[in-house]
Amino acid sequence: MAIDIKSAESCQYDLVSLGEVMLRLDPGEGRVRTTRSFRCWEGGGEYNVARGFRRCFGKRTAIVTAFADNEVGRLVEDLILQGGVDTQFIKWRDYDGFGGAVRNGLNFTERGFGVRAAKGVSDRGHTAVSQLKVGDIDWDYIFGECGVRWFHTGGIFAALSETTAELAIEACKKAKEYGTIVSYDLNYRPSLWKSQGGQDQCQKVNREIAKYVDVMIGNEEDFTACLGFKVEGVDEENITGLTIPNFKKMIEQVLTEFPNFKATATTLRDVHTASINDWGAITWHDGEFHQATQRDRLEIMDRVGGGDSFASGLIYGFMTYNDAAKAVEYGAAHGALAMTTPGDTTMVTLPEVEKLVGGGSARVDR
Repeated sequence: MAIDIKSAESCQYDLVSLGEVMLRLDPGEGRVRTTRSFRCWEGGGEYNVARGFRRCFGKRTAIVTAFADNEVGRLVEDLILQGGVDTQFIKWRDYDGFGGAVRNGLNFTERGFGVRAAKGVSDRGHTAVSQLKVGDIDWDYIFGECGVRWFHTGGIFAALSETTAELAIEACKKAKEYGTIVSYDLNYRPSLWKSQGGQDQCQKVNREIAKYVDVMIGNEEDFTACLGFKVEGVDEENITGLTIPNFKKMIEQVLTEFPNFKATATTLRDVHTASINDWGAITWHDGEFHQATQRDRLEIMDRVGGGDSFASGLIYGFMTYNDAAKAVEYGAAHGALAMTTPGDTTMVTLPEVEKLVGGGSARVDR
């Protein structure tokens, strides 16, 4: 059974995301602790999906977020505009001059190499977006007057504060009222939930949000930590040893408890080194599992954002073809290609994704 997605003609936006957008400071091939220069990017788990959907797949997208109104906030806005994502739903908060009351988030991220893992250090306390609360966003205007075909948010935004968790629930409920498809990436971050009630609160929030989700995205750790489901045979300390049959068994349990899910999807990543990963993906839809082409020993330049690029490719596949087998292939291919370039956000073109989906090689294009 196809996912019932509203027509493009009836909506101003193909996809709207709700989430935090931070300024990523990237030391390139160096270390944060020793660098003398950073390259800057914008990035955020939920935002990256909207940007990828716009830049790679040419769809109309917008971001719902908030910034402190200062030079850093305006820099992030400029980067968002360069990505083609509509900024009309951004909330601007007065800046007090030193960031005591409200500020913008910074994310220092090393790509890693070989045996040195990628490493992120976020500086996101008291951010404008973490202070968003129920009633701040006019969802009736967004979903009703503007019209949105697909809404995306995730567990990073929900973990920012008690009020963002409540806002995520409100947004998903409103999206459902207007017939908008809702996708949610569990994206478990223990460092965020630590100050928000730990894993118990994480599960309480995510299990409430899950009631309103159509397409649930997450890896085996996400389903375990956020929803309380166990995958047989997985080393919980290192999240290794995942087998497809055991993951399928877990998804069957998930669907018993959340029959509202129209599809679920996960990436399959086995990390040999920071630069070499096995990469694949699997999705469930309409009673069947579909597995993407497995790419073992994939060479990685920058893994951050690979899962978000998977999500945007998956959504494109469902929206364009309403075919789960194609959707998971587009997601896996886009994620693989996005990890060959630096930064959180995609630099990939649709023809490149289609070439890889079709079995194309890395021979030079001239």
